[in-house]
Amino acid sequence: MEITERRTKVDFTHQMRWLAEEAYPEAEVVRVVLDNLNTHRKASLYEALPAEEARRIARKLEFHHTPKHGSWLNMAEIEFSVISRRCLGQRRPEEDSLCREVHALELERNEAQAIINWRFTTQDARTKLHRLYPPIPSLTEY
Repeated sequence: MEITERRTKVDFTHQMRWLAEEAYPEAEVVRVVLDNLNTHRKASLYEALPAEEARRIARKLEFHHTPKHGSWLNMAEIEFSVISRRCLGQRRPEEDSLCREVHALELERNEAQAIINWRFTTQDARTKLHRLYPPIPSLTEY
């Protein structure tokens, strides 16, 4: 993971090139889960790189965009909260220091296989969001 000052198409392209060519050079396909930011498209590769290089990288990437609403967002926000509490609670003298600390936390959480104990069940969703879910017919209606 790399921390950048902005979220441009060029920044995104550099990250995708790193994934495809450095992080997973032997992989046939790299599946990337992305939010719906306007730069998170294969078209960004073609805008930032020569067509042949963009095509080579794009063929190796499989993009999966997350839904705009849903529990995945809560899980992502929980991880950002961990980063915020552990790494952003104090001022950092320089970007490199922040990058090292975020990377160390990333390694720590991956090593510990940190999970989120999701307790919101389908029944909870049906109760809380009843106007969004169609009612389930009871067996006696059949």
